[in-house]
Amino acid sequence: MSGARGWVIAGIVTMVVALAAYLAQPPQGSPEHSSDSNAADGTSAALLLAQAMGHPAGQIRGSFHAPESLGLLFVFTPTSNYTSDDANRLLSWVRRGGVLVYASEQGDGELDHAFGVRRVPGIVAAGIETSNPTFEGVNGVQGGSLVTPVFPTRDQVPFLRSEGGSVLGYVQRIGSGKVAVVADPLVLCNGYLEKRDNGRLLADILGLTGPGEPVAFDEYHHGVNFSDFAPQAWVTTPWGAALLWLLVAVFIGLFLRGRRFGPLLDRPEEFVRTDAEWASAVGRLLRRSSARALTLGLLAGATERAVASRTGLPLQPRERFWNALWVRDPGVAAELAEVENSLHRASATEDELLFAAQRLHRIAHPVSGSIKET
Repeated sequence: MSGARGWVIAGIVTMVVALAAYLAQPPQGSPEHSSDSNAADGTSAALLLAQAMGHPAGQIRGSFHAPESLGLLFVFTPTSNYTSDDANRLLSWVRRGGVLVYASEQGDGELDHAFGVRRVPGIVAAGIETSNPTFEGVNGVQGGSLVTPVFPTRDQVPFLRSEGGSVLGYVQRIGSGKVAVVADPLVLCNGYLEKRDNGRLLADILGLTGPGEPVAFDEYHHGVNFSDFAPQAWVTTPWGAALLWLLVAVFIGLFLRGRRFGPLLDRPEEFVRTDAEWASAVGRLLRRSSARALTLGLLAGATERAVASRTGLPLQPRERFWNALWVRDPGVAAELAEVENSLHRASATEDELLFAAQRLHRIAHPVSGSIKET
């Protein structure tokens, strides 16, 4: 039984480490098509184009809310699910006269339900996507190679089709506003605006709202939100249900086992060490490891901080600190620069290290107004 318990614990630790390694990897692109990203699949160019066309452009962060005034809102590939309240508030905003551009490969369940978006199961080859006269001057655009098409209703007017005739985009009037649904967001992304008529399509979409009207980008649903931790957000998924059953099994196993993981250990008595003890311990550690270069680097950094505090100069950025120090106190600057330039040579022996450390200490804590050697 103890062997099985060890395997269970090892499995949980392995999953946690794998998840941490995955999250720690730097992003190579922007699969959610964020307006913060300059990658080929980001949409920062759309925000800049909106500003260049005279629209006040901004981003929705912190908490989701429909734009305060009527205008245009871009929603690119949500990575955090919309709640039903979010979708209904957005629908009410569109009915009052707002324009929503909803560009997503797979869509969001609540948004699709609120705006009546029907997606065709499966994918099709997009090729060169053709446009009808809905957007003047847009004949064909180029985006992803494989796309999930949409199935429009009578009130939803297609304006973008794949080479095979599948609908990849449509416009619908809802109340006083409009909704443009795009099944292939790449046609509006940075690295694709120079292809075919992609740039013209983006400009025409921005023209769906009036001159000077605000344009917003929903970045709130590109992050991890509180609603993502609600039970219905993960328990209903296959991996969430499996994880829940695993946690239940581990808990029941440990409960029935009723044994400790190890013997009880007495808590050691705590006592506060003095600063001198900590400094002495660090010094002995550096000496035993022969880390003379590291020691001098630490001393040089501490000296620069002391000089910055004494002269009232900001330490960062470092180049600006040195320029200001040469102006304010050229004597200290010359002495400190001379010592730092000799640090590599001083790390050869302990005697030279001690001499360099003494010079740095005199610069950091001068006894009198002068730091010249006696």
